[in-house]
Amino acid sequence: MSKETNPLHSQEYWQQELETMPRPELEKLQVRKLKDTISICLKSPFYKERLGKLGITPDSINSLEDLRKIPFTTKQDLRDNYPFGLVGGNMKDAIRIHSTSGTTGNPCVVVYSRHDIDSWANMIARNLYMVGCRDTDVFQNSSGYGMFTGGLGFQYGAEKLGATTVPAAAGNTKRQIKFIRDFRTTCLHAIPSYAIYMAEVFQSEGIDPATTSLRTLVIGAEPHTEEQRQRIERMLGVKAYNSFGMTEMNGPGVAFECKEQNGMHLWEDNYILEIVDPDTLEPVPDGQMGEMVLTTLDRTMMPILRYRTRDLTRILPGQCPCGRTHRRIDRIKGRTDDMFIIKGVNVFPMQVEKVLVKYPGLGSNYLITLDTVNDSDIMTVEVELDGLNTDAYPELQKMTRDIQRALKDEILLTPQVKLVKKGTLPMAEGKAVRVKDLRQGRG
Repeated sequence: MSKETNPLHSQEYWQQELETMPRPELEKLQVRKLKDTISICLKSPFYKERLGKLGITPDSINSLEDLRKIPFTTKQDLRDNYPFGLVGGNMKDAIRIHSTSGTTGNPCVVVYSRHDIDSWANMIARNLYMVGCRDTDVFQNSSGYGMFTGGLGFQYGAEKLGATTVPAAAGNTKRQIKFIRDFRTTCLHAIPSYAIYMAEVFQSEGIDPATTSLRTLVIGAEPHTEEQRQRIERMLGVKAYNSFGMTEMNGPGVAFECKEQNGMHLWEDNYILEIVDPDTLEPVPDGQMGEMVLTTLDRTMMPILRYRTRDLTRILPGQCPCGRTHRRIDRIKGRTDDMFIIKGVNVFPMQVEKVLVKYPGLGSNYLITLDTVNDSDIMTVEVELDGLNTDAYPELQKMTRDIQRALKDEILLTPQVKLVKKGTLPMAEGKAVRVKDLRQGRG
């Protein structure tokens, strides 16, 4: 049966009852789901110990205010309990594992049951339907597949929607454009910087994107400004909708813009949303910037309670004209830790340092510079030499190439590497400044 005629889906809503549920009913649903979530968590080694010490059981939760009895979970907790310490379900029911790309040491792993995959796919289908995609659309995904959640996450969601899917994966832009034209792609998922690059390749090939069937673009995975989004819309002749997600919370699709393009609806039947002061960890009023904390509500294998995302955003006050009652968050303004995102990949300065310290002849002072050149984000790593002659060009060139390859293996993208004389880089009196972000709108 076509989605257009399926009574489960109205003209505007994928799941109208859930998407427009009155707030009191939605909060009752959250409390009920939270109790079930805690029951699963208590079967995991990590939460059994942590919650057990505090005597927290499902009966401890009678309102959303009771959530504050539960301690925060951090990225370090996931690393320390790698790989399966937070798994509360039975591993025989696990059907997939994803992990973060940008971590120092152990990655953050998430294990999924069939229910979890179906729930996630349904959430992405809900997002795509919200911005006008239907089962008659052709959805092309230019995200990386594999352990990165952006590939399979949108793949399963678009299939759930009933769209024809093109799993083009990342890169090979001329082929991406050929597919868009030949397969009559109507909806594309891409990171913002790649969308701009693709628009430039369209231009260099003498092809006007407006002559294609492309009309909807889904962008996410890296910070971007409103100006950048509007430029993408002009260059490609599409409507570009912001998406928020993270591996620890399933992957993409946690929050998504509707056609109003005024904040992203965070799906509160699947998550409990908190915004806290990153210093005091106390809740802040709607409209005030703070750190986003999320609790999963529809995962049976590896639920996570009060996860500190480190992302800075705010709840947008008021109701959305689209009629959905799930609250909206503003675009992500930054992070409370030192991680940065470039080309959709999470990178920590310590990952770079871990590579650099392996090379004799390098000093301990280094600087990572992020910049935008020709609308594409680039990463440059400058490191001081210590004991090597800067005139030994063949040796320096070989070391530069070796470091570049080692960094690519570690962080999954290729930075520029510059070896400079000792004393060239600024020395900080206090905490060393390792990252300088000069990208447009983020300085």
